[in-house]
Order: sequence, then structure tokens, then C-alpha cells
Amino acid sequence: MTQHDAQLEADDFATEAIDIDRLAAQGYVIVSNFLPRSQCLELFQYAQQLPQQAWQQAGIGRADNYTTNTEVRQDKIRWLSAQQPLENAYLTMMDQLRAQLNRELFMGLFDYECHLAHYPPGAFYRKHLDAFKGRSNRILTTVFYLNPEWHDADGGQLVIYGDEGQVLETVLPEAGKLVVFLSDVFIHEVLKGTRDRFSITGWYRLNASIGGLVDPTS
Repeated sequence: MTQHDAQLEADDFATEAIDIDRLAAQGYVIVSNFLPRSQCLELFQYAQQLPQQAWQQAGIGRADNYTTNTEVRQDKIRWLSAQQPLENAYLTMMDQLRAQLNRELFMGLFDYECHLAHYPPGAFYRKHLDAFKGRSNRILTTVFYLNPEWHDADGGQLVIYGDEGQVLETVLPEAGKLVVFLSDVFIHEVLKGTRDRFSITGWYRLNASIGGLVDPTS
């Protein structure tokens, strides 16, 4: 990590405003240039230089139902921590977005968790929901892409489906692009790519418990 990385503050992230009205109306929104190219490149290079032991095989489910299944998903993840300056800057920025969403949409979002995701060439994540109604605190999913010079031929698209199985969006994972959607509404998947693909996936959550669990199985 460079000296600049160590001094990076959340204010260094100049963000493009998300369309709150569109998010409220259709349940999802795509922002093409949420962060400037320089900040995307810094995050991308940070993810690239992390040692292999910093990543873990991604799983499915929560708590006692958590398991790894490479027939369903094949990415590796690293949970972001406030102890790392660059990671903390991203977390702080997304917490500022949480405050905006609560202020304008009265969503009652309580906190935010997120992880880096690395999809090696050929990796995928089959169709799934991030939350099930009444069984999870996850309300909004965010996916932010870090990949410079990404093209259609590189694959790795995020596909978002409607309630009748129709394709609503096919999102190219280009650097700077942010996708936000309701966690318990939109089935989605990640298609195979031909290159190493990096993103930051996160969830805004409610401050509620179900069956005594702060973050119940989803």
C-alpha cells in the first residue's frame, strides 16, 4: 500500500448522485460513474495486490446453514474492515449513502456490510436472491465494479431478472459502475467471464432480529 493509500479519506471519493426517485419507483438503479476513474483504479490495484491468504472461498446461506458449493458460486471474497484505510474509506462513503437513503426514502437502514469479490476466469454465480422476505435483515444490495477496460467479449455480466423470469438488465462490470437493488425482490446471477473480475458487494440492513439472531439465515 502506498503512502497515499494510507492517508486516503472518505472525502477523497467524489461520487455521482444516485437517482433516488428511480430506485423508489422500480426497486433498482444503475449508476454508470459512481466514482471517478482514479478512485476505481486505486481500489482495483488494491484488490489485485492482496495476497492469496487474504481471500476465502465464497459460500451460500448464513449462520448454521452456511456452506460452500462451487456448483452454485465460484468467487472468492474478502470482508472489508474499518482497520484498513482504503477499505474504511469505502465503508465510510457507503455509510454516507445509507444516511441519504434514510433521509429521502425513510428506509430505516441501520448498518452496512460488504466484501471484495474476485471471480477468476470462468467463475460464475448461479441465479439467486440475496434475501428472503421475513427471514433476513438485508434490504438493499449494492454492487460496485472495479474493472478497467472491460468489454462485452470479456463476459462476467450481472443479469437481473423480473418477477416473471424476464431479463430486466444485463450489466457489464465496468469500473465505476454501481448497481443498487432490493435484496428480496430481484433474482440475479453472474455470468462466466474470461478475465479476473473484481467488485465490492454489500448490503444495507435493518436493525432487527428474528428468533434472537441479529442477522438471521437468508
